[in-house]
Amino acid sequence: MSRALGEAAHFDWSEQPVLKGAQRAEFYWEGPAGSGAALASALHGWEQLRFEVTEDAGFGVDGGRWFHTPELGIFFAQTDTVGNIVIPEDRVRNALVAAGTNALDLHRELRLALGQAWDDALEPFRHASDMNAVIWLHQVG
Repeated sequence: MSRALGEAAHFDWSEQPVLKGAQRAEFYWEGPAGSGAALASALHGWEQLRFEVTEDAGFGVDGGRWFHTPELGIFFAQTDTVGNIVIPEDRVRNALVAAGTNALDLHRELRLALGQAWDDALEPFRHASDMNAVIWLHQVG
């Protein structure tokens, strides 16, 4: 993590109440655009790690979110200035083609494009217990 950020990164680990024996840490950083991708790449090497990296959009720069779970692997989504996932036009067109006239298939394709499976898998882990300090992991343009 320190190499990806270009500065020392220290994590305060605490018990993760959702998964017995697991630990959790949250880390806030500020850096240039693209540092979210560098962090996600560094974390991706730890295959049993669940993580979410959020890079806020800045002036002229899209934001992004990287999700990872051991079961699903990694997912990336572009985000807008308020953190909403943005599905690119070509991805929407691909979902329409893949689904044809089947509404259930279109629903499945759009949930995939939004990373819904990753979001659902990570949601229980996002909540810090009352004893944990929360520091959001994001980047400001």
